[in-house]
Amino acid sequence: MGYEMTDDEFELVAERALDEIPEALLAMMENVAIFIEDAYRPLPSEDPATKLLGLYEGTSLTERDSGWGAGAMPDRITIFKNAILEICSTEKQVVEEVGITIVHEIAHHFGIDDERLHELGWG
Repeated sequence: MGYEMTDDEFELVAERALDEIPEALLAMMENVAIFIEDAYRPLPSEDPATKLLGLYEGTSLTERDSGWGAGAMPDRITIFKNAILEICSTEKQVVEEVGITIVHEIAHHFGIDDERLHELGWG
């Protein structure tokens, strides 16, 4: 079944994970908002059983050009609470998994793809 945690408890875990990200790295992030949602809703073209722990939606810094910023909505990092809780059995595991997921999605903001993240041990 996984670990149970209230929305407020999970939000505190996410805040603690963000506090662990070095300030210098956070300062380099541009136009990014972080959200928590209960579960990923697969697109019609995806397998309905698709589960994600996190998702980066936006234009990575490596893909932005000089005309990018005019009226651009913030990039979006979403952490999916239920999927993370489902694979964890302790609060410590939840804290670790939220941290790994946030770092993984921030890496996408910086243009690092899944293949490279797996090579680095953040897949």
